[in-house]
Amino acid sequence: MYSEKLNFDHNLKLNMKPLFTAILLMLMAQLSYGQYTEVINSRRPGFSDSPYSVGTKVYQVEAGLFYKNVENYQFWDESDQLISYNGSSIGTDISFRTGQFFERLEFDLDMAVVSESRDYTSPEVSSESSFGFSKLTIGAKFLVYKPEYADKSKEIRSWKARHRFDKKRLIPAVGVYAGFNTNLLTDMHKNPDGVSPRFAVFTQNDLSDRLIVLVNLIADKLFTSEAENSYIITVTYTLAEDWSIFGENQGFFRKNVPNDFQFGAGGAYLINPNMQADLSVRMIYDQYKDNSYIIGGGLSWRLDRHKDKMIMPETNNDEPNMTEQKKGFWNTITFGLFAGNKSSSSKGKMREVKSTKAKTRSIEAPVNKKAQKARKKQNKRLVEEQKKKEKAQKKYAKKSEKN
Repeated sequence: MYSEKLNFDHNLKLNMKPLFTAILLMLMAQLSYGQYTEVINSRRPGFSDSPYSVGTKVYQVEAGLFYKNVENYQFWDESDQLISYNGSSIGTDISFRTGQFFERLEFDLDMAVVSESRDYTSPEVSSESSFGFSKLTIGAKFLVYKPEYADKSKEIRSWKARHRFDKKRLIPAVGVYAGFNTNLLTDMHKNPDGVSPRFAVFTQNDLSDRLIVLVNLIADKLFTSEAENSYIITVTYTLAEDWSIFGENQGFFRKNVPNDFQFGAGGAYLINPNMQADLSVRMIYDQYKDNSYIIGGGLSWRLDRHKDKMIMPETNNDEPNMTEQKKGFWNTITFGLFAGNKSSSSKGKMREVKSTKAKTRSIEAPVNKKAQKARKKQNKRLVEEQKKKEKAQKKYAKKSEKN
């Protein structure tokens, strides 16, 4: 009995090892399910964010200049006193993005440095100005789900099937974000309650190879008197390989401050695979119909140190192992702003690829089962005919001996 128990435990361990290995490989595949693209993936010029990350070992900077004009902006403070002012500001917004550890994860640092002046008309006439940080937020983004779409390029039998809308495209990719707003800001922009959290859900629908829709749901400055909820809906369309346009609607819902809605539009141009330029304009409306607008433009640039890890098998055909460059797909770059890729402009230099050797196995040509079955049937018929000939020859030989 004791020996049987030992054998059972030993067999159980042997059977569990492949199971644990398979589970570990599936988990690692999920974590490394990457969104790196051969062309820069920038959030500019819109304010929305994509659920996709920039890719591991990619270091990206997105910066721009903007001018903001505000007229007849009104809100109530905590003592229900009406405050009204006209103002203007000029500044720069900068974002640092990098992917680390695995492809689905991205870390972000968002900041804005502004020089702002305000002329108050209520409760009394006065003015003030400031220079410094108006925003300094640190956070991380994780891709939760990415849908798979049918590859219509392989459909060659039917034009209708090739151009039929794929209903799976209605299912969005989903990402989540968590961060915190520091309070290292100017007195004009400080939160009286200090540091606050920021949470968001990002979705993206690739409705076609050219049309992309992004939706952001954001809860900002939670648990403070300046808490706000907002949404962003962005639609981008690719005009050509290097040119794209976008339209955007953003709404804010705040306490003691009028809800306002922004409408923006603009375009972007892909200078090279690692650099993009953009220009945009947006209008701001609230219940008091104030005349506010923002004009901006900027650049996005990345330092690309990404390496693809591929497993290359050894063959017995005396053929050299070839490593293929990982091909990007346009619909995740710049939220789908650009179709195609610009890898051809890299002067023929192939991307460095990590390769590891797998277990040796022979590679055989695929078997045509129908042809194999026909050959077997033909061989069987030839054997039967040969037997009939031999039988006839023996019978003829016997007759000739009798004669």
